[in-house]
Amino acid sequence: MTLRPMLTPAIAVTLSASPVALADRDDYETPSYLVVKRDGAFEVRDYPKMVVASVAMSDGSGKTNTAFMKLFRYIDGKNEAKQKIEMTTPVFNSPQEDGEAMMSFVVPKEVAREGAPKADNDEVQISERPGGRFAVYRYSGRWTEANEKAASAKLMAWAKGQGLQTVGEIERASYDPPFTIPALRRNEVMVRLAK
Repeated sequence: MTLRPMLTPAIAVTLSASPVALADRDDYETPSYLVVKRDGAFEVRDYPKMVVASVAMSDGSGKTNTAFMKLFRYIDGKNEAKQKIEMTTPVFNSPQEDGEAMMSFVVPKEVAREGAPKADNDEVQISERPGGRFAVYRYSGRWTEANEKAASAKLMAWAKGQGLQTVGEIERASYDPPFTIPALRRNEVMVRLAK
């Protein structure tokens, strides 16, 4: 298996002469989910459990790229099996109860079924992300703290208006690399719902 850079169709057109293998987000495995309700950019989704590779992030002081690279090295073969693992979408950023945040890559279904290899780096942990029902708000544009805060406020206001009971913190799901044209990006904020 090989890792392909994630590119949107517009980027692929401009780089078509490049020897690099080009792909867009549709070429990457994404966890399946059931849409229970749709209201414009808002959805209620049921997700199955999934296996993820996760690493702790800093409190926002610039270590996000370090976390990403630790996970990237894991899927690039820095694991006990020396196995290259396909990139998937989305990349989750999840706040934890202790105030720390975790960045997670979803392990492809086939690799998870066979048993995801242990990372060479003890900071990268393999675990099962519980399934469940989530309220989700989808938006495009560049990720900024202000944009995420505004999206999160919209999500919580919508959930409250729908009479949905939320549980825990809001998570971010990113589907595109930072060089993707902002108007073509898929960003989401999501929050778990009570059963």
